[in-house]
Amino acid sequence: MLKYTRDHEWLRIEGDIATVGITPYAQEQLGDLVFVELPQSGSKLERGTEAAIVESVKAASDVYSPIGGVVTEVNGGVVTEPGLVNSDPMGKGWLFKLRIADVSEIETLMDEAAYRSLIGS
Repeated sequence: MLKYTRDHEWLRIEGDIATVGITPYAQEQLGDLVFVELPQSGSKLERGTEAAIVESVKAASDVYSPIGGVVTEVNGGVVTEPGLVNSDPMGKGWLFKLRIADVSEIETLMDEAAYRSLIGS
């Protein structure tokens, strides 16, 4: 299941794990990424709190945790090669994985049609 936030994060939900990244729209707005900072594996994130930072030549942007949970894995590949987020934002450019704390929070997120409407495409 794929969900989106108003802050341009995406979540791919598989069982009780959500893989989180930024949308193609978000990476286009930022431009070429030069730095990515990820949360610590094992850290507990609350919905809406800062989870990561992505920085481009244009600007730095916070990435918020779309739902609450515990970070089970981070994508070290995007730290060493931030351009992965630009070239494959919904594939190899994922940022972190969360063990979902409260599945009801997923219901507050947008589906693809609602997200496309938000960004006007």
